Amino acid sequence: MQQFELAGSSGNRVVLSDAQVTEFAGSLRGQLLREGDPGYDEARTIWNAMIDKRPALIARCSGAGDVTRAVDFARRNRIVVSIRGGGHNIAGSAVCQGGLMIDLSLMKAVQIDRQKRTAQVEPGVTLAEFDEKAQSNGLATPLGINSTTGVAGLTLGGGFGWLTRKYGMTVDNLLGADVITADGQLRHVSANENPDLFWGIRGGGGNFGVVTRFEYQLYPVGPEIFSGLLVYSHEHAETVLKRYREVTRRAPVDLTVWVVLRKAPPLPFLPEHVHGKEVVVLAVFYLGDADSGQKAIQPLEESAPLVGKHVGPTPYTAWQKAFDPLLTPGARNYWKSHDFKEFSDDAIRKIVQYSGNLPTPHTEIFLGHIAGKMNSVPPEATAYHHRNVNYVMNVHGRWDDRADDERGIRWAREFFQAMTPYSLGSVYVNFMTADEQDRVEAAYGQNYDRLVELKNKYDSSNLFCMNQNIKPVILEGR
Repeated sequence: MQQFELAGSSGNRVVLSDAQVTEFAGSLRGQLLREGDPGYDEARTIWNAMIDKRPALIARCSGAGDVTRAVDFARRNRIVVSIRGGGHNIAGSAVCQGGLMIDLSLMKAVQIDRQKRTAQVEPGVTLAEFDEKAQSNGLATPLGINSTTGVAGLTLGGGFGWLTRKYGMTVDNLLGADVITADGQLRHVSANENPDLFWGIRGGGGNFGVVTRFEYQLYPVGPEIFSGLLVYSHEHAETVLKRYREVTRRAPVDLTVWVVLRKAPPLPFLPEHVHGKEVVVLAVFYLGDADSGQKAIQPLEESAPLVGKHVGPTPYTAWQKAFDPLLTPGARNYWKSHDFKEFSDDAIRKIVQYSGNLPTPHTEIFLGHIAGKMNSVPPEATAYHHRNVNYVMNVHGRWDDRADDERGIRWAREFFQAMTPYSLGSVYVNFMTADEQDRVEAAYGQNYDRLVELKNKYDSSNLFCMNQNIKPVILEGR
């Protein structure tokens, strides 16, 4: 009789009979994949090519019932379990080695209530799929910047995007959710129902259960916004960054400007002599008419000579996909991240120094200005704690060849260390790599102890550990 050997949740090996696995497969409306089955390799392949793990079983769920059965199966048999939504997380937490991967990527329903300006969204939905449905009704909510990102992981970690300065973090616009906890129970959470769990999933990652439905607040946006790119040669980087700092200190919340320092891709509006050279890119986004948008970005344009400019009225859905070509799946990615209140002159000089010595053609330094509405939310209101953050920096190492791993990772770590003295000491949990478990407490700040209490209540066995893990504490007498 065939047997299946799986990774146990206690570090042991768990042996299941063919009958047990067959019974589980038969209980699913979706599909259970084993290694060698058609679709297995596709299901286990995620955005970051550094992650190459092989689950023993992949449950491709078609709805909440399948998720419940998969959670029950993992808990009863004490096997390692991971949860895949969009598969975009840098740490690769969607895929486990030798355990059960619960794959939510087939759960794609999006329902928009135009009158209430709300959206009901399943966890397999990507930003592009959400935006398409919401924008067909002239609506949107703060999400990320890469349209292939899954809404589930982005939301659970906090979530920010082009609308954050005006409308807050993604979790600030989450009205409710359905969560299947470690005991296999489906719980609806909101401000009035299971409010403690609702608090925890707004920034606490996948530590407390599997979300099978999200409800978001929406806002009138688009269909066109004013956006585009201002590009400068690297020799003017310090001047441009100082002007950026000055403008963003007093910018209206309708204006969002993010910085990308990288080697210039061969964009059609850039002269050929710039291609492959270090540049400073200001990505501008304005919620308003083109004339007002142009006036708002004028001080930035005048900071230094431009080598390229491509701005104007743009469909919101198109702008949400603008950075997709730089973030395609299949490359090897390694990130390091810091939060900042401000960039001092010394910090700017460090950024200029390291951005002038990028290790690979696709490595970049990203600076996101998110100050605004999110700063007005009390730190204890959601699990996402760091409401004093004005800027997020992501040191985004990216390359295709495994041979570049050592050089790229070393550069990212060195730059990260060089910027540490100027940072707040906190970090955005969705930007944390798999080797940063020691930063989990920093990611949650003063909310961490409350999150541990929540973990004790809803997942004391740490079934959901494939994440930036909040470890339960087994209390004496329990």
